[in-house]
Amino acid sequence: MSKILFTGGGTAGHCTPNLALVPYLESVFPEICYIGSRNGVEKDLVGKSGIPYYAIPTVRLVRKLTPKNLAVPFRLLRAVCAAKKILRKENPSVVFSKGGYVSLPVAIAAKELGIPVVTHESDFSLGLANKIAAKFSDFLLTSFEQTAQDLPNARYVGSPLRRELFLPYDEASIRKKYRLKGNLPLLLVTGGSSGSEALNRAVEGCLDELTKRFEIVHLYGKGKSCAAERDGYRPVPFAENVAELFRITDYALSRAGANTLFELTALGIPTLAVPLPKGNSRGDQIENAKYFHDNQLIDLLFEEELSSASLPDALQKLVAHGRTLKENCRKKDFRRANKLIVGYLTAFASLAPSPHAE
Repeated sequence: MSKILFTGGGTAGHCTPNLALVPYLESVFPEICYIGSRNGVEKDLVGKSGIPYYAIPTVRLVRKLTPKNLAVPFRLLRAVCAAKKILRKENPSVVFSKGGYVSLPVAIAAKELGIPVVTHESDFSLGLANKIAAKFSDFLLTSFEQTAQDLPNARYVGSPLRRELFLPYDEASIRKKYRLKGNLPLLLVTGGSSGSEALNRAVEGCLDELTKRFEIVHLYGKGKSCAAERDGYRPVPFAENVAELFRITDYALSRAGANTLFELTALGIPTLAVPLPKGNSRGDQIENAKYFHDNQLIDLLFEEELSSASLPDALQKLVAHGRTLKENCRKKDFRRANKLIVGYLTAFASLAPSPHAE
């Protein structure tokens, strides 16, 4: 019986694409399990899906010279051993890795056990964990075409998209849930799974002006602060089902995580992206946002340009560009990825030896 083991975590961006693929894989892989970290967001997300979940130690890799890196080989060996124990028990036909530090020891362990490994990179450039994991993978699949061009084992497929983004929905019930009147266009503000202080403060400082033009649902992030609720403004720390919000959204103000941008543009939602600046990240969100902006799929505002004074004008420009952005998004085939990824995983599962042994 075919079984697939997923891995990836640390942020929702390393987990939700895995879960997006599950409905498309259940007919091919009757058994599905997951290896994640002990305290990462993926533990809760996978737990709600009912998929068997295993936790292993994570090994954070630091890009600069630091004494902390001296302990990395020993911690990595410990994590690889823990992953091997789970892999021997579950005996999967293939491992699908979405990145994050927890995925690296799983990819190494699977390679050593002769289990096919398929890794997927969401961002325009590879994260450090995926750069290393790619060496232990049979294929590296990418969301962006350019990412795959110079890598020998890479294939461009696109970004996995959740099925619920395209299912029928009841607009009236969603608006009722968030107490929306529907008298103005809906602006969704989202700072990613952990929220964004920069977006929160910018929105807070110009709410009087924004609520004249939009109804706003603001996903401000668990543990973060935002403006108080008022007429036309609904702050929510985290949406359990953000897909339903996307379905009624007219415009979006968002960070530039690759998964979020692919979902918003797949639905043709005109989006103003404010990427996380380099220094707060490795610069991946800037690369993602530039790709979408260069292809005239989104509007772009860098964080150093973001303020309560600049935001209303930037959103007004987004409204003016809205029709063009929608038309450009409709020309893109964003829904190809799920089918292609399932095809690769099915092909590699048929090549997997069993039982796995060193």
